[in-house]
Amino acid sequence: MLIALDHHPKDDIELGELITVVHVAAANVVKDLRENIRNLVGGRMGHYEALIEKAVTTALRDLDDRARAKGYDGVIGVKIAHPMVVEGGVEVVVYGNAFRFVQSQTSGDLT
Repeated sequence: MLIALDHHPKDDIELGELITVVHVAAANVVKDLRENIRNLVGGRMGHYEALIEKAVTTALRDLDDRARAKGYDGVIGVKIAHPMVVEGGVEVVVYGNAFRFVQSQTSGDLT
């Protein structure tokens, strides 16, 4: 469960460690050449838009998977560092605090 809020709407959570994921995806060389030509004449760079979108989606999924592998219920305060096109690909960094739901312990009636 990824939550982009800086706090969880329920108070019954325990914050855990900072979880980070770096995802670098390679661009297709042929499409990369076409995007460089488009950059000269202007217009949307659809290949890079799709590449960044896929990289962000994959990085968010990996962030959730990493938190769950460490025994957490999810990640809160998720941030996406500025995705950028690097030579031959796209780089995305995502991070947030892992959390666990705290089980409320009710004691027996003391009356």
